[in-house]
Amino acid sequence: MINKTYALYHIPGKKVGVTNNIEERVVKQQGYQEGEFEILAWSDDIGYISKLEHDMQDSFGYKVDEQLYKDLYSNNFKQFKKMKINVTEATTTFPCPINKLKGQLMDEIGMQWKTEHGEFTITPQTVNWIMTNVRSSQFSSERSYIYNKAFSLFYDKDPHRNIIVGKTHDADLDQQHVVDYYKSKDLNTNCSDCNENIFECIREWADERGLYEKGDPKTQYIKLMEEAGEVGRALLKDDIDEVVDGIGDMVVVLTNLAELCGVSIEECIQEAYDVISKRKGKMVNGTFVKDN
Repeated sequence: MINKTYALYHIPGKKVGVTNNIEERVVKQQGYQEGEFEILAWSDDIGYISKLEHDMQDSFGYKVDEQLYKDLYSNNFKQFKKMKINVTEATTTFPCPINKLKGQLMDEIGMQWKTEHGEFTITPQTVNWIMTNVRSSQFSSERSYIYNKAFSLFYDKDPHRNIIVGKTHDADLDQQHVVDYYKSKDLNTNCSDCNENIFECIREWADERGLYEKGDPKTQYIKLMEEAGEVGRALLKDDIDEVVDGIGDMVVVLTNLAELCGVSIEECIQEAYDVISKRKGKMVNGTFVKDN
């Protein structure tokens, strides 16, 4: 059975909604462009994302839908069009040119296929990797392909593995690699190996893997929203271990996002603290509200 991945999106001042196709639902149908909406969470659990939609609608002060997304659209989830790809030992070929590939991949979120190098799944993260590494077919301008072995490295959970293919660096590495790596070293504020600040260790890790060379702030922002969604899911389940992991992931992403924007995470934290340290206010319904 092929599962879909659902996006919880937010159009500031307008609504919070769920879709399995951001491009079609938000951009084409509703007319909002990149920068006019944000992704709060990704999940392949329709029950979880439906409940989270209601929670976020209430949290932002929007009208809460009468029906859960999973109940409202349950009859539509069986309509899944599987892309006709061609798989060989070396490559996976897609039936469209590169300039049309991303849209088709986003339509096929959740699709899986097997190769000699393992089983692959189309997710928002793997779409980013595919679009970075895809090549035009030498035999037809209407087809494009990726190398299966290179793609398999994307799934490698060993943080010491150098995920580089030719001259192409994976610019959207799973941030969990970083968290697991530093947990294995039993690090606190400073790295026990080099006695450097933990943020510097994260930056060195990311730089060695080409994230700053090939990375994009917008991609890191999307990653941050995904990790925030994971924290929300863990909070709803009262899973403190997952909350800790999620917060760690977000700190890693924020460190890299800051670096890609030309500043350090330390500068951002210091500037924020300089502002909030002078604030006065009171707690209202669990939230600190500053005085005017």
